[in-house]
Parts: sequence; structure tokens; C-alpha cells
Amino acid sequence: MKNPTAGALMIQGTGSNVGKSLLVAGLCRAARLRGLSVAPFKPQNMSNNAAVTVDGGEIGRAQALQALACGLEPATDMNPVLLKPETDTGAQVILHGRAVARAQARDYATLKPQLLQGVLDSFARLRAAHDLVIVEGAGSPAEVNLRPRDIANMGFARAAGVPVVLAGDIDRGGVIAQIVGTRAVIEAGDAAMIRGFLINKFRGDPVLLQDGYRMIEERTGWRGFGVVPWFPGAHRLPAEDAVDLRGGGGQGAHVVCLTLSRIANFDDLDPLATEPGLRLTMLGPGRAIPGDADLVIIPGTKSTRGDLAFLRQQGWDIDLTAHLRRGGHVLGICGGYQMLGRVIRDPMGFDGPAGETEGLGLLDIQTEMAAEKRLTRVQGRALGQEVTGYEIHMGRTSGPDCARPFAHIPRADGAISADGRVSGTYLHGLFADDGFRAAWLARLGVASAPGYAAGVQQALDDLAAHLETHLDVDGLLALAG
Repeated sequence: MKNPTAGALMIQGTGSNVGKSLLVAGLCRAARLRGLSVAPFKPQNMSNNAAVTVDGGEIGRAQALQALACGLEPATDMNPVLLKPETDTGAQVILHGRAVARAQARDYATLKPQLLQGVLDSFARLRAAHDLVIVEGAGSPAEVNLRPRDIANMGFARAAGVPVVLAGDIDRGGVIAQIVGTRAVIEAGDAAMIRGFLINKFRGDPVLLQDGYRMIEERTGWRGFGVVPWFPGAHRLPAEDAVDLRGGGGQGAHVVCLTLSRIANFDDLDPLATEPGLRLTMLGPGRAIPGDADLVIIPGTKSTRGDLAFLRQQGWDIDLTAHLRRGGHVLGICGGYQMLGRVIRDPMGFDGPAGETEGLGLLDIQTEMAAEKRLTRVQGRALGQEVTGYEIHMGRTSGPDCARPFAHIPRADGAISADGRVSGTYLHGLFADDGFRAAWLARLGVASAPGYAAGVQQALDDLAAHLETHLDVDGLLALAG
């Protein structure tokens, strides 16, 4: 066991999406390359993009990437509290990898005192096992209306005694106000936990920022740890937030993914975005499925029946019929697979209001929701290739088209239509396997480029080198103790 008083540092942000996740991933890889045993930690995360741990729990996808940066397997202690939004005001509450409650936003605060101890227990276990723990905050400490009972930012930092560095996002504009304004609105005890700041996503001539940088130091009393230019390799790393959804790829076959309102585990598409032989479009609401689409993907969702209604509101059900008539292909993943069937039954209301919903009828299958969530890593074969992935879903699916399974893991998974143009599977992460991805894309006439996993590792190395160049990493590690 390592020293229980091992070093720790927390990166908080002036707002959401300022780049905290990648900053932590890059610092984790930099510390690892310096020979330290390092682990990531995020007390509370809100995301429908989850990863399955070895022990059958779930954590935020960003912490799985950070674990990869550390050379570790993802573990539930890295993200003890995960909130998975189901509606605009309600979420499923995950504690140590398992669903423990459903809560409305106004009621969640009452759960926080119970959750804080679980957060501190997880942090203590990581700290005892490693030389260094790098912590990621959530949202912003300037949201002072949420400060009572906070477990994600200053509430955690003060309870665990972890020094904080505040990250501002200059790409949004107003970075001086972001950082100085945070200092102005937080209470003195919280401000004392912040030992410095950094500026992220800079573009342009750094000389022009010097006066503003000094002004921040003077008005806050905090030390500046550097200015990080925009990292051009960010697109090679999985995105956690739905606001980061992006298309990509080159020319050739056109793959369209429907951006559902509660889209989940959308990093399934990341390997496709790197393929030069295809064009990936993340199709937003209000847009018709393009007539030149070769493959339409219906991704996972946190609310299958709710997003099936959303899909119909966009007219995508009609577009899918036309797409198939033109000879196109359709792939449903997880909740998208369930939508492809004839009916989705939820008599006990496990996925929302009790009832049943008519499916798209593109596969001869039916799904019944169940209380138990299946959380497991799997490996097997599909299209004659080895495939690895994970399952994270509620519901059981059966029907005649399951006689033509999508994969064997080793049990049969998924279903394929009689003409082979409509497929569904519960497997997430399958496109990360070079062999399977090549076999699947060959059906579209696309020659695949291998090396996705190696590309992610290289991007993490490049990110670490980028931070080493532009930040005072020695100073940050010294601050961590």
C-alpha cells in the first residue's frame, strides 16, 4: 500500500465544458510518464456517457479515459457518484457503480450528506493506493446557489483538504471576468482552497494576454500556472459531453447517427469519426435523414421510449423507411436496438411512465423492461472477427429475428433482419476493435484504417507533452504535495 497521505490536486473550472476532463487526463499521463503511480477522481459526475468497470459497475466515460491515461483499469472509486439524466429535471443516481435512487433536481440536495461519506471513502482508498490523485471538479464553484451540501467542488475540496487550481476557458471570451468573478462571489474559506489558476484553449499571440494574465494574479492573489493553447489532437480523444458531439472522417460512404435527446454512450461512434474512407454526420433535431446516407445508426439512450417519441417527432421514422427503400442499412445500438422492434413494454415503469410503445417494426423482436440493469464487459465474435465491448442496459429482447444474432459473446446477442440490412445489438464499444470495424465497413465498400486504440494512446502522450510545454507542471506537482 502507498502512503495514505499521498499527494492530491483538484482541477476546478469557471464553468462546464472548459476542458477540465482533458486537463486531468493530460496531467495524469504526464505524472505517469514521470514515474508516479497516479489515479483520477471525480466526486460527482453528470453524464449519460458511462463506462463499465471490471467489477460490473458504471462510471463516467471521462474517468475511464483518465484511467487509461494512468495505465489503470477503470474502477468505481474513480467516480463514486454518477448522475444520469432521464428528464430535464430528474436523474438516476449511481453510487459506487450501482443505481440507488431516482431523484428530481430539487430533491437531490437532500441525498448529498449521505453521498459525501461514500465520496470520501472512495477518495481515501485511491489515495492509499497511489502516489498521486488528480481530482476533477464539476460545473463551477461560482454556482454559489449550489454551495450548501456541495460534494462536487469546494464541499469536497474542504472536506478532503485538497488544494485547487481553477481553469478558465478563453475560447468562450471573458476569461478575466470568469476567474476574477469567481474569486468575487465565493466565500473566503473556499477562496483559500484555490492556490492558482490556468487559462485553457488559447488561440493567437500569447503576448497579447500578458497584461490580462497579470491583472488576474493581482486581483485574485492567485498564482498563474500557465496558458494552454488549443490542443489540436482533442478530436482524437473520446468526448464525454453531448455538447461535444461531432462528425468527422473523410470522403466516401456516408454514416448518419441520429442525435437523440437523451443520447448515451455516444463515444461508440468515435472510431468511425477517424476513418478517412467515410463521412460521419451527427444529425440534430429538425433535420431530415440525408438521401445519400449509406448507414443510419440509432444510438443508445437513457430513455428508450421517450427518445422513440422524440425520433418520431423529427419524422425520422418516415425517413428510415425511405432510407431502407433506397437500399440503405440501419444499425441500432442498445436503446436504438430496442426501438427497431415491434413493441417496447414497461409495465412497471422502470424506464419512465408505465406502459408500452409501438416500435419502428424494422426487426421482428420485442423488448420488456426489467428492474435489473445488465452491466458487464463482454468478448466474442461478430462478422467472423473477435469483438470486445460492454453491455449497460435494462430490458430483455426476444423474437424471431434473434435467430440471426448480431454477435456471439458467447451467448447470442442482437438480431439481424432477413435481408441483412437492419441490425441491432446491445454491445457498446464494438467499433474500437480494428478487425470488426474493418469487416463492418467492408459491407459499405469502405476500406478501414487500423490503429484506433494506438491512436488514442498517442493522443494522450501528445496531450501530456502539450501540458508539459505550456504549464508549470513541476509547480502543480509540488502544490499536490
